[in-house]
Amino acid sequence: MTPPLLKAPAREMLALLEELAAFSAPGPGVTRLLYTPEWSSAQQFLQERMAGCGLEVYTDSVGNVFGRLNGSLHRDKVILTGSHMDTVVNGGKYDGAYGVAAAMTALHALQQTFGPPLRTVEVAAFCEEEGSRFPLTFWGSGHVTGLYDGSGAESVADAEGVTLMAAMQACGLGSDRPDAAANVNTSLRNDIGMYVELHIEQGIILEQSAQQIGVVQAIVGQRRYTVKVSGTANHAGTTPMGLRRDALAGAAEMLLALERSAVKAGDPLVATTGRLEVIPGTPNVIPGEVLFTLDIRHSEAEQLESFCTGIMTGFAEIAAGRGLALEVKQTLATAPAPMDKELCGVLEQICLEQGKTWRSMVSGAGHDAQLFAPKCPAAMIFVPSRAGISHSPEEYSSPEELAAGLDVLTALLYKLAYEES
Repeated sequence: MTPPLLKAPAREMLALLEELAAFSAPGPGVTRLLYTPEWSSAQQFLQERMAGCGLEVYTDSVGNVFGRLNGSLHRDKVILTGSHMDTVVNGGKYDGAYGVAAAMTALHALQQTFGPPLRTVEVAAFCEEEGSRFPLTFWGSGHVTGLYDGSGAESVADAEGVTLMAAMQACGLGSDRPDAAANVNTSLRNDIGMYVELHIEQGIILEQSAQQIGVVQAIVGQRRYTVKVSGTANHAGTTPMGLRRDALAGAAEMLLALERSAVKAGDPLVATTGRLEVIPGTPNVIPGEVLFTLDIRHSEAEQLESFCTGIMTGFAEIAAGRGLALEVKQTLATAPAPMDKELCGVLEQICLEQGKTWRSMVSGAGHDAQLFAPKCPAAMIFVPSRAGISHSPEEYSSPEELAAGLDVLTALLYKLAYEES
């Protein structure tokens, strides 16, 4: 039986977010990159705060921080909730940190009101998700779920040539060690039964539809490509139009075809070209080579694959028709991650019970939840982002919107951890 609406103290969560935002390198917004002094200070601060909330605190070999509220049913697996603590350069103070601060506040309120739970709940502050310092993503949750095993840390380096391993060791990390609280010797976890993540939307859908809560049904799969179109560089004044092998004209036709196809496919498919390089890039020379990137996303694997196959076929036809050479290299392929339908249903019921407006939606951005979805039931809760802005100092969600997400998370954790069934 769900209790009357338990309002975890939003002021506590909002104050925690402000304190976390202070752990930042100089400059606009918040910059807290993996294994930097700002990051280390923030993770240490969280350990102290978690302990102050009555949680059993421990870290793993890559620097993930966990706060554990032990349950009486020791045979049951852990309910994990939280998000990441790293940021992009000059990012906002809500991305990632909101999910951690809300989870800590919710567990503190539940423990004070109802005492120990039946099932163990943990707050996770993952060390990294963004990939802003090193050319990889999900380093924190990737170790917990088995995506990474620590190998390769010596071969990955940041822009200044510092290897991931060296950065870890400078923070006192990088070696597996036994930990009594976790009862594990590595970061890999096999005791997680559910994962729940509260996050700002980082998009404009909730604001435009005037909804308080987004119940995420799936996180999109993603394909990235680099495309090279090769023709013949030649004099712009002496080469007749009908005799040209203009690589830029061919690339432009390809990109217009991409846009038309994406619009025709409809939501939730999106396709983007974010980088275009023209060679030789001078006003009086016909471009002989063009390089561009593709980023294509969809929440359904079959539709994503079908669209990408169709686009590549179309590109090849355009190149052949213009006498151009085409090279395509796939640089990223992630599968869509559906959220657990039963947990989505519970979230919808909670919104009804609390009188909150909500909508089902797809996440077009990647999140730690997508790594847990293949391993255990996973759920994501979104709250609105003003003007859809994120990864920016202008990132903002109102206190009322953040509090609404906290209410829903608190109720969900009560149902999962405290109810008998």
